[in-house]
Amino acid sequence: MKINKLGSNALPVSEVGLGCWQLGAEWGVDFDKGGAEAILQAAIDGGVRFFDTADVYGNGKSERFIGDFLASAPKASTGLLSPHGDKNPVTVATKYGRNGGIYPDGYSWDGIRWAIDASRERLQTDMLDLLQLHCVPFAILKGGKVWDWLQRLQSDGWIKGFGASVETVEEGLFCLEHEGMQSLQVIMNVMRQKPLEELLPKAADKGVGIIVRLPLNSGLLSGKMQVDTAFAKTDHRNFNRDGAAFNVGETFGGLPFEKGVALAQQLKERYTSSELSLPQLALRWLLDQPAVTTIIPGASRPSQAATNAAVAKLAPLSEETHAELSRFYQSEVAAHIRGPY
Repeated sequence: MKINKLGSNALPVSEVGLGCWQLGAEWGVDFDKGGAEAILQAAIDGGVRFFDTADVYGNGKSERFIGDFLASAPKASTGLLSPHGDKNPVTVATKYGRNGGIYPDGYSWDGIRWAIDASRERLQTDMLDLLQLHCVPFAILKGGKVWDWLQRLQSDGWIKGFGASVETVEEGLFCLEHEGMQSLQVIMNVMRQKPLEELLPKAADKGVGIIVRLPLNSGLLSGKMQVDTAFAKTDHRNFNRDGAAFNVGETFGGLPFEKGVALAQQLKERYTSSELSLPQLALRWLLDQPAVTTIIPGASRPSQAATNAAVAKLAPLSEETHAELSRFYQSEVAAHIRGPY
């Protein structure tokens, strides 16, 4: 697994990370400690050295699973998880800003300190590796106070670095103008390519790392979904497929579900083979983008974590394939994406 340096502070992150939204039971499947540890360990065994979580995932549940897992790291089979330092440490990114009582307009210096202190307790660390603003309203970003707070948290030794998780290119471009930005987390995949046009080149120019979420487009790019696929009531792919709860782009990348299933089938038929599956194609496409620092597919089973990590071993896609996927997006997909983008 290739280890990249994330942003100006050069935090080491594996090019394939693990998104830990699902560990908070946010995909409609609850996990006990053993189930979460099995997924985390499978990722580690595959070379993953970057976990992305948030305080709001399961109201701290995801962070606590990760903290407990890393605290027992010396027992891990790889021998590479010592919290006292090794050549490939695990970097953990968390987020702040979507908790009840904070979102959408309850942000304060005392509030962010309380939230970060709680994250440090759950993750069992004195200093967070990376703190990201968690899709906070654009008006809050423009207000400016949150940037001062982040810089103060860093100077006071509460966090090593900071970044932002955003929903639109406009928000991302605005964030890149702020001093000290280490990372930008964006929604991007072969069905949602807009960040490639302006946002990623500008991030590269400024030395800001790119973290890609929804690399498999909420599972559409698994190639296994059908129009009658059912999701649990507590799964965002059920209750937010049309943006009823939060930004529609966070679910199936803003595509209507039925249309997304049809597009995934087209991709599968046109561009995959017995040697290259649809999820492998999708993840490899992202790893081939020079401005992408790390991708964070989720996993609800250890086998998924292992399979996702193994994509790092695949050869890059051909220039011809990249050109074809760009044309496919422009001609077949882009017009169907809904919501702020």
